[in-house]
This record gives sequence, structure tokens and C-alpha cells, in this order.
Amino acid sequence: MKILVINCGSSSLKYQLINMEDESVIAKGLCERIGIEGSKLTHEPAGKDKVVIENAMPTHKTAIQMVMDALQNPEYGVIASTDEISAIGHRVLHGGKVYSDSIVVDEDVKRVIRECFDLGPLHNPANLMGIEACEAAMPGKPNVAVWDTGFGMAMPEKAYMYAIPHEYYEKYSIRRYGFHGTSHKFVSGEAIKFGGLDPKNAKVIVCHLGNGASVSASIGGKCVDTSMGLTPLEGLIMGTRSGDVDPAVVQFIANKEGKDVNEVLNILNKKSGVLGMSGGISSDFRDIENAKKEGNHLAEVALDAFIYRVAKYIGAYTAAMNGVDAIAFTAGVGENDKASRKAICEYLGYLGVKIDDEANDVRGKMRVISAADSKVKVMLIPTNEELAIARETKALI
Repeated sequence: MKILVINCGSSSLKYQLINMEDESVIAKGLCERIGIEGSKLTHEPAGKDKVVIENAMPTHKTAIQMVMDALQNPEYGVIASTDEISAIGHRVLHGGKVYSDSIVVDEDVKRVIRECFDLGPLHNPANLMGIEACEAAMPGKPNVAVWDTGFGMAMPEKAYMYAIPHEYYEKYSIRRYGFHGTSHKFVSGEAIKFGGLDPKNAKVIVCHLGNGASVSASIGGKCVDTSMGLTPLEGLIMGTRSGDVDPAVVQFIANKEGKDVNEVLNILNKKSGVLGMSGGISSDFRDIENAKKEGNHLAEVALDAFIYRVAKYIGAYTAAMNGVDAIAFTAGVGENDKASRKAICEYLGYLGVKIDDEANDVRGKMRVISAADSKVKVMLIPTNEELAIARETKALI
């Protein structure tokens, strides 16, 4: 069985074709700058040279067709025809309160994705375009929606309700949803297996740390709490997102700068985080780290604040679960930055956390990085959202 996984952004499309017999990647690629001048497709077939195809992609439908052509190309393709593809799994950001479990797409599913455009204005429209483009390119093939908010929908009311008038929840579904759900679900499950933990009762904290960053707490693989909220803006300091701020900051900046709410939220989403804190050096944590090494004080404060915020969330979630069995680091920073992992764990001495420096000297490989006498297992677990989506898709069809 071969499953095509599609992840559509507003101007991009990532894909993987996965052989579910052994879960190997047959081909993967990226369509960039959809609807923008200079668009291109980078196609990477397993065992063959990477191919870059520069061509206009005015819509996601065009991009999907280019992907289909690349997969079937006589020279660098990997399948003879789309008949070899059993189903298509899609990462879909938001299903609101209606859908949390992965589901085969029908007209009602598409209706809900459309109705959640205001909850996910950058992603949901693109996700729907990707689904409809696949329906047009491969009629009759099952498409499966895997919700990015699905993991967080398991949170209890005490964790997801905001302390605002209840009518806003009833009228507009305003609550905490959480994001990076596919990653958190995958990594928490892998941590339980890899760490030999009790699958029903293991208390796991996952730190998904990258340009977008979030922390989750789960018991037996079921989400108890997660740091992102109604939108991905809540929670940790990120590359360009502010994370948690006093809501009055929005009004204060608006009044002082003569801006409206939308303009200030744009600042909090796209011009804040370590980019803003560092005085505009970069949203890339590697650049911030280099600037810190060169003696830039603002870069040092930005990194220290990021690490401090992660440690605070770990502490809060340990309290929420009345303990923790394992802490797993994943995503770009979590998988590749040994200094950040160690710095975060240095706050956790009260939990009996001890890092093995030799074991921690690793990038992107599944490994226990805590010392043998650490009271909590600390792990590096590479995330694989595409495989998680493929597994969900296979289970449904």
C-alpha cells in the first residue's frame, strides 16, 4: 500500500509518498511560492538524484498536478501511474469543535474546514485547496483529513476554557485548541515505546521546539494540556511569535502607536519572538546563538527567555499531572541544539533530572540523553508528522 501525504501551506505544498509495508519514503518534495513569481518544485526520489523543476504554479491545483507528473516521470518518477496510490492523507489545521478524530473527507468535512477559515485563516483555505486539487487529479481516491488540533481536543474543560464570558464559547467556539498536534501525538507515543513506559499511565511532556514551538502534557498518550491556544500565538516564545503576553499590551501598543488591533496582532505574530527581542537580528535560533557568542546582549536575553519559558511550562505540566515519567525534545531546535536541551534541563534539578553530556551530544537521532541515575527519562525523539498522517490514513481505509 502506498499513501501520499500532503501538507499545504498558504504558498507551499510538502509531500511524501510512503510505502506502508515497511513505512519507507519512496519520494518526497516541496512546492514553493505557489501563486507567487519564481515558483518551483523540488522532488527527491529515493535512490535517485534530486530534481528542481521551475514552473509557474498559480494555484494549488497546478502544484498537485506537477507533483503527480513528477511522481510518474519516466526518468525520475517512482510510480507507473496514480493507480498505485491507495489514498491521500492531508494535514488540516482546524476542525473547530466538530472534528478531532481523523476522518475520510466528504462534503460535510469540507464544509467544516470552510467554516473554520476564520480560526485558521492561513492554513485552512490552503488545506481545502489541497484536498480539492487531489480530488480533481485522482477522482475516486479516498482523501483523509488529519487534524492538527486533534490531539489538543482531548484536554479537559479546566484546561481548554478561557476565563471570558461563556457566551463567546457558545457563539464563536473560543477555547484553547492547541497545535502541532500530529507531532505531539507521534512523539509522545514513540517516547512511551522507546522508553519502555506504561502505555496506559505514562506521564510524558513533549517539547516541540522550533521556529514554531509548543509544549504538551499527556497521560497514556492522551493530551492533558498544551501551550498553544485559540491560535498558535499563545504559549512559548517562538521565532517571530510573542507567546504569552498580558492582553493589555495589545491595547497599550495600539493607543501609543496609533494602530488597530489587527496591526498589533500582526506585530505579535510576525515581528516578535526572538526576532523582536533580539532587536531584529533573526527569527532563526542559530543566528541568535551566533550573535550571543559574539557578545550581543539582546540575543543572549532572547535565548535565555526562550529557555526559561520552556522550563516554566515543564514545571507547570509536571504539577498538572502530579509527576512526570519522561520529557521528550523534538523539532528543529529540540532535535539539533544540545546546548538548549541542557540549559532547559538545568532548571529541572528539583525533579531529579540529570543529563548525560556524552549522550546529549547528538543531532536528530532517537536517544535517551539523561543519566542512568536521572529520576526522569529525558529523550530526543525526532518527529515525523508525515508518517503519523500516513498511519492514520492507513487505519481509516
